[in-house]
Amino acid sequence: MLGNRAILVAAPPSLFRTGLITTIRETWPSYSMRVTADSSQLPLLVQQHPHALLILDCIKAREAFVSLTQLRQTHQSLPVLALCGPHVSATLSQQLHQAGIGAWLSYTSPPATVREVVKKLLQDTYPKIGTESRPPRLLPPPTPFTQREIEILRLVVADMCNLEIASHLCLSVRTVESHRRALLQKAGAKTLVGLVVRAITQGWVGSEMITASVMIQE
Repeated sequence: MLGNRAILVAAPPSLFRTGLITTIRETWPSYSMRVTADSSQLPLLVQQHPHALLILDCIKAREAFVSLTQLRQTHQSLPVLALCGPHVSATLSQQLHQAGIGAWLSYTSPPATVREVVKKLLQDTYPKIGTESRPPRLLPPPTPFTQREIEILRLVVADMCNLEIASHLCLSVRTVESHRRALLQKAGAKTLVGLVVRAITQGWVGSEMITASVMIQE
């Protein structure tokens, strides 16, 4: 069954989902990616085509676990990676365990963590396939970010809007907008989606590289 080079991502559209898919595609180019925003479609999609891994967003935990329970009736050995918030409650942790999910990532996980967890799950299923990955090419932003810009970038990656970021950091919306424009310019990105994809795939958030960038700027 080494031909099952497909990864199914069941998650609603978000900047994190875009960055996650880009990271996986760049690291494991031999795998095809199938994406759905409707977790209720999981049993049908898995029945139509075998998959090496299922990545399931738990933002709507009840619906996700209902679909996963149905899926487990026919595909008990399919490895599942859950996407959760930065803090997993005791209730959610118990639900993950009962659903047979032994691995999860937060929405703010850096690319190195994403690669490590996904690689482990692929190797557990197909050892020879899981090791076929490209070494990550992490590059710093063309112009180093300031500490405040990094804080705002992390919140942008977490899908927060300008008003939410301003409230979280006790800033004005106009100040947040100014920092976001600076982030786009420094990163050489034309759109917010492009900025987030680069931030996730290049490790500009949650990595040692961003710390070094701050030191250069200061």
